[in-house]
Amino acid sequence: MKTLKKAKTLVAAIVLGLGVSQVQASDQSLLNSSYDIARELFASYNEHFAQYWQEKTGQTVEVRQSHGGSSRQAQAIIEGLRADVVTFNQVTDIDILHQRGKLVPADWRDQLPNASSPYYSTMAYLVREGNPKNIQNWDDLAREDVSSVFPNPKTSGNGRYTYLAAYGYAQQAFPEDQEAIDSFVRTFLNRVAVFDTGGRGATTTFVERGIGDVLITFESEVNNILAEFPDQNFEVVVPKVSFLAEFPVAVVERHAQRNGNLELARAYLEELYSEEAQRLLAGFNYRVHNEIVQQEFSEQFPEVELLTIEQIAGSWDSAMEVHFASGGKLDQLQRR
Repeated sequence: MKTLKKAKTLVAAIVLGLGVSQVQASDQSLLNSSYDIARELFASYNEHFAQYWQEKTGQTVEVRQSHGGSSRQAQAIIEGLRADVVTFNQVTDIDILHQRGKLVPADWRDQLPNASSPYYSTMAYLVREGNPKNIQNWDDLAREDVSSVFPNPKTSGNGRYTYLAAYGYAQQAFPEDQEAIDSFVRTFLNRVAVFDTGGRGATTTFVERGIGDVLITFESEVNNILAEFPDQNFEVVVPKVSFLAEFPVAVVERHAQRNGNLELARAYLEELYSEEAQRLLAGFNYRVHNEIVQQEFSEQFPEVELLTIEQIAGSWDSAMEVHFASGGKLDQLQRR
């Protein structure tokens, strides 16, 4: 009974922020469930898509947004949030929608190009004016005089990417030496000043509360913060080795069909691959696959060795079991 009440409360809290009243004037409405730092990105993309859809079909569409940590968003959908599409920042949060109710098909990765990841990013650092601690790479984040801020890997895909990037760096720095790898990552975790639940919370902690010497988050987010707070003279540092952060998308077919939105939902995600939409994504500092847009934005994105989940942990299933499960490697390394 308490579990049911909690589930209803979670869904209700998410639905409250969707702006449902604006939908009545449109021919169709679509609900996109997304990760917490993507609000501005999809607010812009939704305008683009609404214009595209009206030109193509003559129909108006209102796209509603639901944002939070992608794992929390996935849980809300499992518990009843009738999202038509998901635009998440970790594949496991879409996999669970299949595993817990077959809300998406088992082969969702094959539905769209690039394993259904229309854009990608990596982890980067935001440091304070002048980079007073001279933070350049992952080894600097294990120094005694450096304190960092990033989301909790237990609750945030963003945080899991940061943890895996640091772990991948340690694997390269100490090949075949598991004790040294663990020691480095343990020290790195001990230097974290605040573990927020999500990426936007970590940004607030660093920017507005002034905590920490470095914020670790998506490259796209650090560049957006740089533009949003020009008076603070933050600086961006992109390490030479980092993690390939994919942003998977999928139609929640069971809900979209029930909502009468299956064709609309598919079009919403397919349009993310168009040249115009890829240019919009790059404008929000995400790396994209379109070669024309890549050339246009080549100076914006420094070269970096992007390690895949397969290189670091074998697979996402293995990573979740070995590193992020209760009592796993992350818990062991966080023990003081």
